[in-house]
This record gives sequence, C-alpha cells and structure tokens, in this order.
Amino acid sequence: MATKKRILLLNYEFPPLGGGASPVSYDIAEGLSETGEFDIDVVTMSYKLLPAYEKINDSFRIYRVKSLRSRKEICHPWEQLTYLLFGYLKCRSLLKQNYYDICHSHFIIPTGILSYILKKQFGLPFIVTAHGSDVIGYNSRFKMIYPFLVKIWKIILDNAKIVISPSDFLRNKIVKVYPRFDRKKIIIIPNGIDIEKFHPQSKRKIIFSSGRLLRSKGFQHLIRAVSDEDIKWEVHIAGDGPMMNELKQLAERSKTKIIFHGWLDNNGKEYKDLLEQAAIFCLLSKYESFGMVLLEAMLAGCAVITSNSSGCVEIINGSGLVVPPENDQTIGKTINLLVLDWNRISALGDEGRQRAIKFYDREIISRQYSKYL
Repeated sequence: MATKKRILLLNYEFPPLGGGASPVSYDIAEGLSETGEFDIDVVTMSYKLLPAYEKINDSFRIYRVKSLRSRKEICHPWEQLTYLLFGYLKCRSLLKQNYYDICHSHFIIPTGILSYILKKQFGLPFIVTAHGSDVIGYNSRFKMIYPFLVKIWKIILDNAKIVISPSDFLRNKIVKVYPRFDRKKIIIIPNGIDIEKFHPQSKRKIIFSSGRLLRSKGFQHLIRAVSDEDIKWEVHIAGDGPMMNELKQLAERSKTKIIFHGWLDNNGKEYKDLLEQAAIFCLLSKYESFGMVLLEAMLAGCAVITSNSSGCVEIINGSGLVVPPENDQTIGKTINLLVLDWNRISALGDEGRQRAIKFYDREIISRQYSKYL
C-alpha cells in the first residue's frame, strides 16, 4: 500500500469561523482526505468553547491554537498576529513529531508568513491559495496596512512552490501588484463545494443576499434598487458587519419589504431553508475573487443576479444575469423584469445548478489540487 502524503494545512479561519474561504479550505481538506492519498493536519484559530483538537476522520485532524479572536465571523489584524504566534508554536511541535511532505497555506497574508517561517526553519516547502483580501490593494478595509505588507507579501510569493488562485480575476490582481512575478506560477483552481449540501425547495417570492455587511458588497444598491415601488416580493439579507445600522435605516424607506437575519451559519437550517426557498439570489459586490455564496445559490437552484466586474462572471459563465455593481437603476430594472417571469427564473435556476454540479463538485476540485501537493 502506497504511503500517504502528509499535508500541514494552515488557515487562521476554519469552520465554524470566518467567511467564504473558511468552508472552501475545509472542503478541500476533507475532499483530499477522502481520496485515501493524503493525511492532513490543520492548524487554525481557537474561539470560545471550540475544542482544541478534533478528529474528522482517520486522515483529517484539526488543531486549534490560542488566539485573541473576539468574533466568529470576522478577524482583525491584531488578532491574526496572535494566531501567527501560537500557530508557530503548534507547528513547531507537530514538525518535531511528524514528517510532512508539504504545507498548504490559505491566504498569502497572514498565513503565508507562517508557511515562509516554517520553510526557512524546517525546510518545509509550501503552496499558497489566495482568496482576495490577502492580495495587496484588494480590500479597502485594509488600505492603511497594505503598504507595510508589500515586501513580505512578495517574499512569500517568491518562496511558494506555486500560488493557487480561484479565478483569473484574482490572478490578474496579483500580477498587477507584482508585474515581475512569473504568471505561470499562478495556477487557477476554482473553489469547490459538496454538491449534496443544497437542493432546491419549492420556490417562494424571496430575493436573498448574504455576506459581510461591507460597503464593497453592495447591499445598499440592492435595497435602493427595490425601494421606489413594492415589487410584491421580500428581500432577505443575511450577514453582519459595520454597515448594519446604515442598511437598516435605508430599508425603512423601502416600499419593498426588507428583512435582516443577522449572521447565519451557512451549515444551519435557517440559512439552508432561506437559500433553497429563495427564487432569486443577488451578489452585487464591487469586487469578488470568487464568491462561494454564489456557488451555494446556484446549487440551491436560485436564479442568480451578480456583478459584471469581478470573478463572479467566471463562476456563472452565462448561467445567470450580470449587472454593473453600483448602478441602482440597472439593478432595479433587471430585478423588476425577472420577478415577472417565473419561466425564466426556473430556467436560470436549473442552468445554474447543473453548472455548479458539473464544474464545482469538490471531488473534481480536490483532484486538481492533488496534482500540486
């Protein structure tokens, strides 16, 4: 029997913590462990009463290290530093006990810093998967600290065996920041999903949107797009973030009913039911490297409306509708036309679901990853 390759997987966000990159890294790890070819140890952040050690199966284990993380859905830079410190101590301990063939780091920053240190001290090679906010200049939320990270960010890229990007959109962002970096070293592997996770239920007059409530996510444009008249549908928004109060004030003036659910676990029943019963899903981000919620919506049979300026276009590839991300008028017209056409809603929902199953099954994605591990 062939010896399994041992992977040390690093991500400061791992379920149930974090946003879209969190379940992505879990699905990759679980998918690889189920092939019988890989043995995986994950080092991630602790949070409140989460267990310090968890065994998922015989080839997949999770170690959670001390941190100052204060919220489940978001992690601040100073909290990430505590992960680097205690994560290093745990990795050092594991490397003294076990042999690893490679380290797989999710996020160039901050996690790639730890991978780079382990390479220098222990000779452990690493690959890194970029997700969006870890690319210099990508997220306005980090604009004050990006200038201080450019040097180490480039060092991490130079030292990685390969860099994996979920979309051509994000690869172009990386190359724009670092033009001298070898573009061929950036491999495109889209995010995958467990295709059994969501199934369409009987569809209702619900427009659903979810994510962190940040200005770049475009929830304000969705609300404005349906505010002038009652379209006889409900708009449901799931998520939490700094725009919550502003969005609620905006919604008070809307003639179409807007319902806020706060942060929902995307593995929970409430989220699952909302997504599977929603006829339309909107993701109107100004920029999005991939957009896992979009993939979930497609799998749930929603007709998708998304922005035309980011990696979302690559995901749907004609199986949904695209709009300019900050154009309230065009967004409104697109929604108004779609809510009157149930045949088109049904057709788009079916087309999107089939595309998700055909191209984004996590088993397919895991096989792509296995070529580089």
